[in-house]
Amino acid sequence: MEMGLELLVCVALAAALLYLALLRRWTGRPTAPLHREPGKAAAHYGVKDMPSLRLSGLALRVAALLVNSVFGQFVLTPLLMRMVNQCSLRDVVIPESPTFIPVVDPEGSDDPPGQDNKETILNDLMQLSDAEEKPGFNFRSISDFHQGYKSGRITPTQVAENVIRALEDSDARDIPLRAVVQSQPNLIMKMAEASTARYAANAPLSPLDGIPVCIKEELQVVPYHHRVGTVYRGEERATEDSTVARKLREAGAVIIGVSNMHELGLGVTGCNANRYHGVCRNPYNPQHFPGGSSSGSGAAVAAGLCPLAIGSDGGGSVRIPASFCGMVGLKGTFGRISCYGAIPLSYSNVSIGPICTSVKDAAIAYAILSGPDPNYSYGIHQPSLNLDNVGNPDLENIKFGIDWKFFTDCDPEVLEVCQQAVYHLSGLGGKMVDVTIPELEEVQTAHLIGILCEIREALTMDFNNHYHNMNLDTRITLALASTFTSSDYIQAGRQRSRSMKFLEDIFKEVHCLITPAIPSTAPLSKPSDCSVGCSDLHTLFNAMRYMQLANFTGIPALVVPVGYSSSGLPINLQIMSKWWDEATLFRVGLKVEQFRAETKKPQIYYNLL
Repeated sequence: MEMGLELLVCVALAAALLYLALLRRWTGRPTAPLHREPGKAAAHYGVKDMPSLRLSGLALRVAALLVNSVFGQFVLTPLLMRMVNQCSLRDVVIPESPTFIPVVDPEGSDDPPGQDNKETILNDLMQLSDAEEKPGFNFRSISDFHQGYKSGRITPTQVAENVIRALEDSDARDIPLRAVVQSQPNLIMKMAEASTARYAANAPLSPLDGIPVCIKEELQVVPYHHRVGTVYRGEERATEDSTVARKLREAGAVIIGVSNMHELGLGVTGCNANRYHGVCRNPYNPQHFPGGSSSGSGAAVAAGLCPLAIGSDGGGSVRIPASFCGMVGLKGTFGRISCYGAIPLSYSNVSIGPICTSVKDAAIAYAILSGPDPNYSYGIHQPSLNLDNVGNPDLENIKFGIDWKFFTDCDPEVLEVCQQAVYHLSGLGGKMVDVTIPELEEVQTAHLIGILCEIREALTMDFNNHYHNMNLDTRITLALASTFTSSDYIQAGRQRSRSMKFLEDIFKEVHCLITPAIPSTAPLSKPSDCSVGCSDLHTLFNAMRYMQLANFTGIPALVVPVGYSSSGLPINLQIMSKWWDEATLFRVGLKVEQFRAETKKPQIYYNLL
């Protein structure tokens, strides 16, 4: 009897296993597909706020454990991604072929820029009037340093000594700034002394000769550790400069060190709690984040440690810290500035760009850093550098497009200041044109799919071999990235094709698009963030709202400070133009710069001159 029962159980189990083995696998929930027509936009505005889901302390530890468990991968993370609407493209039928790299052929000649042309452009830029001195405080610009050196009023060596003292003081504060995380005083002095000798011989190499500069840790800079915000990368010191670092050295810049960043570029706050970096602070209010992932670069310029810093921008990572810290930030056309020597985290979204105190300085840095690089294939066929008419006295004949539904999707204080800045441009001869930027919700989703898929693939070995050395929020982000499929990535590429075509049509009607830079001001940090970090999906999506379009499609974008909130935190405006037309950004940006009535002094600030 017992043997018969056991046999019956075994047969039942075998039958059940056979049934499961032959059962058709689940390929997705049945749904009514949404068909898109080629080149015809879906008629809706659908950018949504994300749930306020902020994790720190014990909650962050538990979440990092859960999302990387079997339960998390099969149940929790797919559910979370649906909650934040990141699976919406799965229900859409997009007829366009995918575009995986947003490289756009330049109009007209594609001859590489010549050195003589670049020198002429730099001379013309130096002749531009500096930003109007406002009563009270004003930031120091590249021109301030350059004129001081040429007049002999101060030398690069004296400035370098001031830099070294400021770096030491900034990290000895009760709340350390943690803007520059690797620096060598002897190297700073060596570069500064060489620059001093060149000025004494009346032979500076460029407008950047003797200018203090810091470079995001994502880029290789000899002889610093290429840690990319981690504790496990870059055990050996870099032996080769990135192209950007090489060009800065050739221009005579004094590289004061490498700047802090959100670990592996996976965040917009700059909260990096590991032992090598620490949480970078916002100079305007150290209780607030400076923005990320180029957090140290934004904080360093705002604190006066240098007038120019370099960051990388895959989802606003130059423009977000520039905006939270009240600086100018540029993301050039995709491919314009070489990414060689930067860790290839997201090859189709990332651009290298400067953070500066003025639009003029951004144009100078752009002119020096741009140009073809045989080590970076995406920028080989870029057009010659052309910054004609940047200094025109007005905006006559310039049309700037505004999608008002998109523009007004921000906090009231931000909206009021940015609207007034737009009206200021109209008063200078610019013409305001109402436009509709189609399928912005799809852009938001597709950009996130693309950048997270590329980063997750690039960090496969890191995730497998160094999981326990990663910050908790990094583990969560990479777990969420693992939910995307190859089909999702291809869908994102199809959406990119549509969005680039939509922008091509829009730029036939207007010269640039204008939005607020970020819908809100710099977020507040909490004490637990300094020890274990934080994960904040609401802040992530909110900060990237106006950023993603430029990264996704490859168009250039510039953020310029226009005012402050009632609590004294900076507010910036964003200008976007067609591919390779940074000249329009600078022309309009110079006029935007005139709008701000006063410049508030940050709580942490060092005057190097």
